[in-house]
Amino acid sequence: MFKAHRCTEFGMQDQQYPGDGVVTGHGKINGRPVFVFSQDFTVLGGSLSETHAEKICKIMDKAMLTGTPVIGLNDSGGARIQEGVASLAGYAEVFQRNVDASGVVPQISLIMGPCAGGAVYSPALTDFIMMVRDTSYMFVTGPDVVKTVTGEEVTQEVLGGAKTHTTKSGVASLAYDNDIEALRMTRELFDYLPLSNKDPFPPVRDTEDVRTRADPTLDMIVPSDPNKPYDMSLVVKKVADDNEFFQVAPDFAKNILCGFIRMEGRTCGVVANQPLDKAGCLDIDASIKAARFVRFCDSFNIPLVTFVDVPGFLPGTDQEHHGIITHGAKLLYAYAEATVPKITIITRKAFGGAYDVMASKHLKGDSNYSWPTGQIAVMGAKGAVEIIFRGKDVEANTKRYEDQFLNPLIAAQRGFIDEIIVPSTTRRRICEDLDLLKTKEDKRPWKKHGNMPL
Repeated sequence: MFKAHRCTEFGMQDQQYPGDGVVTGHGKINGRPVFVFSQDFTVLGGSLSETHAEKICKIMDKAMLTGTPVIGLNDSGGARIQEGVASLAGYAEVFQRNVDASGVVPQISLIMGPCAGGAVYSPALTDFIMMVRDTSYMFVTGPDVVKTVTGEEVTQEVLGGAKTHTTKSGVASLAYDNDIEALRMTRELFDYLPLSNKDPFPPVRDTEDVRTRADPTLDMIVPSDPNKPYDMSLVVKKVADDNEFFQVAPDFAKNILCGFIRMEGRTCGVVANQPLDKAGCLDIDASIKAARFVRFCDSFNIPLVTFVDVPGFLPGTDQEHHGIITHGAKLLYAYAEATVPKITIITRKAFGGAYDVMASKHLKGDSNYSWPTGQIAVMGAKGAVEIIFRGKDVEANTKRYEDQFLNPLIAAQRGFIDEIIVPSTTRRRICEDLDLLKTKEDKRPWKKHGNMPL
């Protein structure tokens, strides 16, 4: 707490502040240990010096040694210019720790003010970023530099505010109205997470919610019209303990839902197509969002539950020109690579390559179920009939195709799904499978690491 900078250039010897603009230490959240650093913008703009970086690196090294999560409260103008390359070296030391800690201990970043330059890259390497509306900003270069270089006039909010990063860029996971709410929700997120990758299971919370609880409304939630949307988040909540679903990045790529639930008190990660947005199609943003979440869960032994209602990948020149092939492959790679328990429920459509991608049996899904409303095929009836029969006897051939293919029975007969289940029994099935799979061990061929499509 008394550590100070060593710079003597540009009059810095007269600006000595105990702690050098960052408070570091450890404490407990609901009885569980955590390391925290908090930057102080009132000290030289929260700028990072060599000494400032050493303090952050020290707690990160301790966190990895002890298997303890790290939470960073970021409020920094970036590198301390007066220290020159020493400050840049300090940032690189922090970045290296972020990378070393990735997949070892959870890392959460809170953006509590304007962060620029190197101050945004450390949060970008962490698992979750939280922002505060109207007071926190993230950008590589601020509005003044943007105007000088490109001539573009832009405000801090538009360039890197909470709305920009939670709805457009996807950089931030969550945004809240004030600092207090952000801190409170960080504590809630922390409660879902294990302390490290060596924890055998994520934390278990006492619950009175029994596994046999059945919600009969699930039996009627999927509309009879296959083109009519419904809210998949309601499905997730009706299955989860206490009807609670902690969503991650809820305002970005709304066509897919990612977040945490508890099943009999135990944390599970959920990925679910959302028919209310883009009919639940997978696009670039949805693939990236879900892939990163799947990899986080796999890193920390959090079981994955996937709810599927996907008509395919979103078509169009915009998606193709921006690399939907590569970005879609990220989600495919993430699911195929994951060795945690994987339970999949097909609620309605599972068409084409998107069926494969969404934790199918072929990607080593452990338990794959379909509701009676499931439709598992290469494509919908209209498109298939036009291709197969070239538009002849459309009505008769459409009915024939629907009878033969647009039901889950064919997939069940091939063993691609384990059972066709009554929707209201979904919770019980998931709980039973999680019990069975908690001792799962999936050994893969040794390799330094794979070459994920980035």
